[in-house]
Amino acid sequence: MMESNETIKGFYQRVGLECVKTPGVGHFNVFSRDSCSLVTPYSRRDYYKISMIIGKGKLHYADKWIYVDRPALLFSNPLIPYSWEAEDSDQKGFFCLFTDQFVHEGHRLGNLQDSQLFKIGGTPVFFINEEQQHTVSDLFMKMMAEIQSDYLHKYDMLRAYLHLLIHETMKMHPAETFEPYQNASQRIASLFMELLERQFPIDSPERFLKLKSPVDYADSLFIHVNSLNRSVKEITGKTTSQQITARIIHEARALLKHTDWSVSEIAYGLGFEEPAYFTNYFKKHTGMTPNAIRTAVV
Repeated sequence: MMESNETIKGFYQRVGLECVKTPGVGHFNVFSRDSCSLVTPYSRRDYYKISMIIGKGKLHYADKWIYVDRPALLFSNPLIPYSWEAEDSDQKGFFCLFTDQFVHEGHRLGNLQDSQLFKIGGTPVFFINEEQQHTVSDLFMKMMAEIQSDYLHKYDMLRAYLHLLIHETMKMHPAETFEPYQNASQRIASLFMELLERQFPIDSPERFLKLKSPVDYADSLFIHVNSLNRSVKEITGKTTSQQITARIIHEARALLKHTDWSVSEIAYGLGFEEPAYFTNYFKKHTGMTPNAIRTAVV
């Protein structure tokens, strides 16, 4: 199920922990996976995350998945949505989450998105052997001990451990066993329809529609717009644009019927820069103006 972007605050709320502020710029924290969720929602995160996974499960992306059946390292970045589905309850290991600002504070480093581990199109999963598992576990345990310490410069230490973890992984070979879904079109179309529905209802003029075009939805699902268009057409019989338009018109009718918002407020709420654009759009697809619909309702 496609969720909206999970913020750092949202993560802490989901796992039932208090969000601890990191001194300086950015955020960092480290956890054991002993009490992690067996299923995480399919969504983007507004933070980077490195997980050492010990436990079987499936890692899902929009159009492919990988079976994790042995110890592995997972690198996730804010641009690529994914979900984790554990196969059993015996989940061990560690994970840390952090922001780009935390990594770069006091360091002249390149963009994390350009790194081998986090770059778009890269392979984010590394299966690790017993020796590598020992090395990685040792780094995570040092992080967990350090974050509990009262050392004045502990976040500098944590940043150093994080860099060591990244460099140790860059010496490894990424996994190459991702599998396509047997019915990728069905999955993509389903994810699109769920994401489309999650944009509504527009319950306040200040809560405006953010995803308005097929490209917006393809970017959010991290797939090519041609793949999205092909899948939606194949499964629903309608184009992506037709599905978006139908949902916007449906919402517009509801707002005209059930609220006292002005046509301008409805237009802005539905993502139109000018009320006139909305009026022309609505008339084109319904044959009536917004005011005519509202008058007919009254």
